[in-house]
Amino acid sequence: MDAERLTILKSEMHAQIGEIEGIYNKLEDRKKKRGKAGLESIGYQLHNLYCAFEDLFKIVAESFENHIQDKAKYHMELLKRMRVSIEGVRPPLLTQESYLLLNNLRSFRHFFRHAYSYEIDARKVRIVLEDVDKLRDIFKRDVEDFMKSLTRNLPAGLAEVEEILNDI
Repeated sequence: MDAERLTILKSEMHAQIGEIEGIYNKLEDRKKKRGKAGLESIGYQLHNLYCAFEDLFKIVAESFENHIQDKAKYHMELLKRMRVSIEGVRPPLLTQESYLLLNNLRSFRHFFRHAYSYEIDARKVRIVLEDVDKLRDIFKRDVEDFMKSLTRNLPAGLAEVEEILNDI
């Protein structure tokens, strides 16, 4: 990957991480609300949070490999792909721990997206909220490790790219 593509990747990831943080902030605000409307609002923000994470995964996949064949399982395959290292292409973005937390969030998003006639279970929402609270710091470390790994694998002579990656 050349310096220009790495700069673009870094900028796009940085912008998307800002979106994710914005949704985390909205979740903090929504936790203060009570009743059915509050629970639905939290559910909506959890749905949005997974969508924002998935948009980040798309940015990474499009920068490197982006060849998911089975469109019926696209969401699951994209998430799985982010936890694997693709030799000679890119390091993994996710650790197993963040993958499991994100997979639970993905499952909730799927339920929420298709739960037109169902009540949201407050107990399940609490579990997902606990997961996303854990995920917040773990994911930040994952992104830092991802960028450091990209830096370690740069060809000699791309010091300017290393500086760019260290700024994320």
